[in-house]
Amino acid sequence: MPAQSASPRTRHLIGYILAIAGLAWVLHDVHLGTMFASMRRIHWFWVVPAVVFDVLSYVCQGVRWRYLLRPVGPVSALQTTQAIYAGLLTNEVTPLRVGELVRAYLVSRWAGVRFLSVVPSIAAERLFDGVWLAIAIGIAAMFVPLPRDLVVGGDILGIIVIAATAWFLYLVYRRRREGAGSAGEARHELNRPRSLARMVSQIAEGIGGIGLSRDSLTSLLLSPLILVFQGIALWLMMVAYGFSLSVWAGMAVFLILHLGTALPNAPSNIGTYQFFCVVGLTLFGVEKSVATGFSFVAFFLLTLPLWILGLLAIARSRMTLASIRSEIDRLLKG
Repeated sequence: MPAQSASPRTRHLIGYILAIAGLAWVLHDVHLGTMFASMRRIHWFWVVPAVVFDVLSYVCQGVRWRYLLRPVGPVSALQTTQAIYAGLLTNEVTPLRVGELVRAYLVSRWAGVRFLSVVPSIAAERLFDGVWLAIAIGIAAMFVPLPRDLVVGGDILGIIVIAATAWFLYLVYRRRREGAGSAGEARHELNRPRSLARMVSQIAEGIGGIGLSRDSLTSLLLSPLILVFQGIALWLMMVAYGFSLSVWAGMAVFLILHLGTALPNAPSNIGTYQFFCVVGLTLFGVEKSVATGFSFVAFFLLTLPLWILGLLAIARSRMTLASIRSEIDRLLKG
């Protein structure tokens, strides 16, 4: 077996093992009667606003991404949101977050720019998300008792964010010092045969090009709304399920879930989603069987709109998921 194919297969296998292990823990010692009884008590009135807030979070992400893409090329907030949903659907059916590449390809195609020129904006998104996630953990810790592991995870994330921010500022400083001549040289390099080192250099150059403009600062200020909307969506699902948890407790559970599923794993985060959702809820006194039922119901009800909108996004692109991935492979190898 070629070495190149063994590594992705190994990563896929690890993701599926984690999913199975998570589901095994969640379903262990669960009273099925209690779990199914809790599912029948859903207040559907609260499900609608929960879904609306979840959709709003991705619309907000689309608007934020449009600001980050302004130095690259013209693209509308509708197009960026459509690309995000296409990427989310891809993540639902494939492991290792390939959807990030799918949305970058679609936007590069619509804006008429190079594929790699879009990637730095996604890297900037991840940096902004990390900044606000670390801040959110610190704020939540002031209102509700958080598990020690989450606090430690927040501290580690804070250190990573500080290091990434320092690197970002260095790239901005280097870009300004070197001036437009180096930028033009870097654009010329894009036409040469690629190597991994050159691709990394081009992405770093793009990150430096984003800079500290009004657009990048606006996108930074929009970023916490994404977390807030998604956290409210999960809390409203808890209200629909009959939990009497405060909004702060709901946000704490969301942060545990969000941090736990941040790393690439199995498609749809299946297994890890249920595991961290149940862990978070049991910390606030929810019985495990009831928490397990909620983890499956919330997963389905919040994922179904994503599937529907993701399928519409792929259909509107007039491409298939297979053809998009084929084009991405060609661009990365070409």
